[in-house]
Amino acid sequence: MSKEVLVRTIDFAILKPEWTDQQILDACAYAVESNVINVCVQANKVSLIRPLIKGTTTLLGTVVGFPTGCHSPLIKGREAEEVVKNGAQEVDMVMDYGALLSGNFDLVKEDISTVVRAAGVDVKVILETAYLNMEEIIRACQISEEAGAAFVKTSTGLAHEGATLENVRIMKASVSEKMKIKAAGGIRDLQTAVDFLDAGCSRLGTSSLEAILKELRK
Repeated sequence: MSKEVLVRTIDFAILKPEWTDQQILDACAYAVESNVINVCVQANKVSLIRPLIKGTTTLLGTVVGFPTGCHSPLIKGREAEEVVKNGAQEVDMVMDYGALLSGNFDLVKEDISTVVRAAGVDVKVILETAYLNMEEIIRACQISEEAGAAFVKTSTGLAHEGATLENVRIMKASVSEKMKIKAAGGIRDLQTAVDFLDAGCSRLGTSSLEAILKELRK
């Protein structure tokens, strides 16, 4: 796989809350230079990064309801409105997986559809698959599609387990052709990246861009 093809699948995660503005700017500049498809920053850093990505082929992404998903639909919707107003072009949201595990599927759908309506851009629903069994993953994917999301995504990268090929295959089989899959959590090397793309992912969320590109150059 060529570098040009692979980097256009990467959402470069720049989400460490302890990083300074300069560290975030430097990381984003490296990502833009590398021509990744998306840089994903914390919601309060969207305005900081907007001038840097203007006029480039890299999209500006962010996260809402991050990292737990334990926010009301109202709060997530308002957060989505704010980040898009500030320049976000894609929004990753953490699903209320506690509601899913409680069987409150109406709340899960309301949560997602509220963000989809408020954002008006592509929304990726983070399922946090580490806490879900196969049936719950299938249901979460189906609800996400019904609610109008563009992607379902495996993980925040902060749970005890990130993306797995088994879960990605379940997700892929649970949605229609129009829905896309994003793997995130534990993608730190080239072979892992290729494996997830081969399994049907359209996007890869990773903070290990430099290591993956170094392998590609070899």
